Amino acid sequence: MNRFVSTRRRLFSTVVNHDVQRLAGGLGLKAVNSGVYYGKWHGENNTRHIQVNPATGETLGEVTFGTTDDYENAVKAMDAAKPKWAAVPAPLRGEVVRLLGEKLRKHKAELGAMISLEMGKIYTEGLGEVQEAIDICDYAVGLSRCLNGSVIPSERPGHFMMERYNPLKGHVGVISAFNFPVAVYFWNLALSLVCGNTNLWKPHESLSLTSVATTKLIAEVLEEAGHDGAIASMICGTGATVGDALVRDPRMELVSFTGSTDRGRSVAKLVAGRFGKTILELGGNNAMIVDKSADLDMAVRASLFGAVGTAGQRCTSQRRVFLHEDIHDVFIQKLTKAYGSVKIGSPMDPATLCGPLHNKAAVNTFVKTVSEATEQGGKLLVGGSVVDPKAKGHFVQPTIFSIDASADILNHERFVPILYCVKVKSVEEAIVHNNSVAQGLSSSLFTQDLGQIFHWTGPAGSDCGIVNVNIGTSGAEIGGAFGGEKDTGGGRESGSDAWKQYMRRSTITINHSKELPLAQGVQF
Repeated sequence: MNRFVSTRRRLFSTVVNHDVQRLAGGLGLKAVNSGVYYGKWHGENNTRHIQVNPATGETLGEVTFGTTDDYENAVKAMDAAKPKWAAVPAPLRGEVVRLLGEKLRKHKAELGAMISLEMGKIYTEGLGEVQEAIDICDYAVGLSRCLNGSVIPSERPGHFMMERYNPLKGHVGVISAFNFPVAVYFWNLALSLVCGNTNLWKPHESLSLTSVATTKLIAEVLEEAGHDGAIASMICGTGATVGDALVRDPRMELVSFTGSTDRGRSVAKLVAGRFGKTILELGGNNAMIVDKSADLDMAVRASLFGAVGTAGQRCTSQRRVFLHEDIHDVFIQKLTKAYGSVKIGSPMDPATLCGPLHNKAAVNTFVKTVSEATEQGGKLLVGGSVVDPKAKGHFVQPTIFSIDASADILNHERFVPILYCVKVKSVEEAIVHNNSVAQGLSSSLFTQDLGQIFHWTGPAGSDCGIVNVNIGTSGAEIGGAFGGEKDTGGGRESGSDAWKQYMRRSTITINHSKELPLAQGVQF
């Protein structure tokens, strides 16, 4: 047994002996769970929705979905809670977020397992997602003492100018996707809380159990700390009810939306129409370039995780790889061999590297995409099939096509584990192809050429928000701002100065003299 599998077995041992009911019980979940929280749990008599394990088709539990009345009640509770929370000094708000991180640490194994069971990602990735939420809590704690403005020299005698950041006047709404139910919420929640805001989470419908479990942990911390739980409200429900109400509501000053480009475009128009603010994390059609000078073994490992990890269902998943003609054949040989070692199966099996797709619609997308790639001249190198069309689990084979750069399918992101390999004559040609698609999230160059590195990361290089060198497209750290350009939406979350989006910036001028001079020397 290799060391990697051995480590995963040790991680897995923390939950392997728990059946789903015991695991759910450790997170405070029941057979039927209320899906509405704004200081207290509500909606227990609402319509129930079944939550399903995508690996088996089995029922994990049920969650009641919120209504438009629940939404209105939640916002009223947030209105009432906001003044008190905004008045808490930022470092003390940071202490509350520190406690949230500690709560996540305590329940990391159980919550990571629930993510794996409900979303389908393998257990080590479920744990990694919870760790990402813990990391952003740690980051936000330090940030709570560094929400700094600036002092600006004034041209007028006896005047003092400065910038100050205050909490938003309205609320923050977070609409998250199925693939990262916990991490993306905490990218927003941890920063928004230390910035003094009240928050409403509308999670993806199919990850409602994980969302309820996460909110129960948050509620425990807030209630034990003596704060109104409405500052971190949650409503499970459909986009047509809760999501639409949130997007259209002028009380939601900032809307963070993670999802498809088409839906994100609609969200952007609606929120902009009421002069609200958005953070959009949308599609990614991510590419790696492998130069002739690259460490091919490193590049193969990065491609394997980038394309196969989370069964190709990350927004940063690798879809395209542009290979210099000098190393094209050798790289393909190494990559296809690596694919042969990938075990497809239960995300709770520590030997599995590729779990299921999230639902039947994704399987249909996979089948359709394989057909389209073949019709456009693609040569199937690995995979290409549904594992068992009669099975209840949504398993497909990780797939590689060799295809020409002119194929239209390269322009379209599909959330499935299909990788397109394209031969190029130079890195410069590959950069043109990298930038030719509508999306602009993540990109990667493998090279040992210093000049290429600075060209790639400069103004004529990658046009993506994430520009990597000698690491893959997937697996960003929380310290940097996460997001992309073009049809990816332009939003930035997590680290760097992303926190400024959650605050209201004021330019302040104080006249401490007895005169009233005007700027620019105007006489009036």
